[in-house]
Amino acid sequence: MPALFITGGSGFVGRRAIQELRRQGHWVRALARSEEAAARIAAAGGEPVHGDLASVDDLARSMRGSEAVIHAAAKVEQWGSYHDFYAVNIVGTENVLAAARRAGVKRLVHIGTEAGLVGERPLCMATEEFEAPKRSVGLYPTTKRLAEERVLAANCPELETVVLRPRFIWGRGDTSLLPQLVHAVKQRRFMWISGGRYLTSTCHVDNVVEGIGLALDHGRGGNAYFLTDGEPTEFRSFITALLATQGLVAPTASMPRPAAKVLARMFEATWRTFSLKGEPPLTRTVVFLMGQEVTVSDAKARRELGYIGGMSRERGLHEMHASTTSR
Repeated sequence: MPALFITGGSGFVGRRAIQELRRQGHWVRALARSEEAAARIAAAGGEPVHGDLASVDDLARSMRGSEAVIHAAAKVEQWGSYHDFYAVNIVGTENVLAAARRAGVKRLVHIGTEAGLVGERPLCMATEEFEAPKRSVGLYPTTKRLAEERVLAANCPELETVVLRPRFIWGRGDTSLLPQLVHAVKQRRFMWISGGRYLTSTCHVDNVVEGIGLALDHGRGGNAYFLTDGEPTEFRSFITALLATQGLVAPTASMPRPAAKVLARMFEATWRTFSLKGEPPLTRTVVFLMGQEVTVSDAKARRELGYIGGMSRERGLHEMHASTTSR
């Protein structure tokens, strides 16, 4: 089995990817910025390599001998400074590409997102041919879209590049979205937008990892692939089920989408004007990614990669519930 290198290996997707790739017999090295990250990587079965996305030299040295790179590191918060998002999501990706070329890596799989394609209108069963809006909504969607463009443009015979776009990653061990939802409910700050009665695509972390393995072997260079759990589901029903796995009852309060848009703009303006700490209670990124339909088609991944999406929502939710009740 070829050696692999992964960035973001201490994160939710990265740890699960290391576990599965090691199970398949791969030797996996992973970038670690701290001792805590190194411990998480080692616990997942990977070999931590201390370094940073800011250093092409560190990255190239760490990648040497690897057949492929999985670039999963990203700044995913809904709020912050453009400089910080740019440094991690764009410059960091450029550095990973430069290091991969220098190290003689043959293939790079980039974990992207549908978020950069979302504008003020709902995204309805979009395919990979969907034309991105002139402006993405928010710093995370904007910088991730620009990073994807760089990855796809870098494709060449010496370094084949593939982008995977899972929508709404979830599952047991989530250290990103689920903790935010739980915190919002417990702080009584959770509210539906337009009742949550619209469709969403989702992608269980195990299905993301399935897509990664397939992209390493079968992804066409210069191509992007959406990944999902299959047919879309109602946003409100899914979030309600997710919260139930944590022993929480979803609130019933709701606000109209037009009001949410206005409120988000007001909060963002206030936070920028007065340089307030923390995140605004509501941002445009949340309104447009979680407050309207965002659905994508994974037909291309099923057709070209042989993607199945083996973890169903029902089984994934049962797994999370069982994990919570066994604590």
